[in-house]
Amino acid sequence: MQNQVVSREQWLEARRALLLKEKEATHLRDRINAERLAMPWVKVDKDYVFDTPQGKKGLSDLFDGRSQLMIYHFMLGPDWEAGCTGCSFLSDHVDGALPHLNHHDVTWVAVSRAPLAKIDAYKKRMGWKFPWVSSFGSDFNFDYHVSFSPEDLAKDKVFYNFTGIEPAEAHDELPGLSSFYKNERGEIFHTYSSYARGPEELIGTLMILDRAPKGRNEEGTMDFVKRHDEYEGAQKTQSRH
Repeated sequence: MQNQVVSREQWLEARRALLLKEKEATHLRDRINAERLAMPWVKVDKDYVFDTPQGKKGLSDLFDGRSQLMIYHFMLGPDWEAGCTGCSFLSDHVDGALPHLNHHDVTWVAVSRAPLAKIDAYKKRMGWKFPWVSSFGSDFNFDYHVSFSPEDLAKDKVFYNFTGIEPAEAHDELPGLSSFYKNERGEIFHTYSSYARGPEELIGTLMILDRAPKGRNEEGTMDFVKRHDEYEGAQKTQSRH
């Protein structure tokens, strides 16, 4: 830490200067949000079937009676032993938001290609409550560019985050967030998707750390993150509860 130590008056001057930039960022975010809402939509004509704890369900069923559906593309492949650490970090922030999202006509569902039994086991380990279904055997993950076959990874470029990336930067699974709308006729539209660091604002812990004295204190993106039951002392903390 090499921060300069100054008087209260100097600190206030620096803080007010930063506040102007923070307000600029807030206003820019408002403009981006407005543009996001004005984005054109794509009608979803393909039928997708998911394995759920209640049996087979189509994409329309995942809305659960609401008109808006948010799908988090959770990195957990068919042969993975555990879910992605970063996806787990984000998902730790979801359960508390569910009542508010549901009340506001939004359903949140995580989707992974792992078989449902593997999903359920990892979900139980993490103690999560949000809906999580399997797209195993479906084209869903491939169509929304978050899963990649060996043939995809053998190409010169892999299509991810709306561009071609080097295969060395890709994996068989990558994260993302997609939004869908269902109208009164039951028609479904894909309205938005975000990949890579796009959904980062959903991770409240990062937003708090950004305001802490040492910030994220990382050398690489989220290199400090572990699954919440893997931190030193986590098991002792859980046992006390």
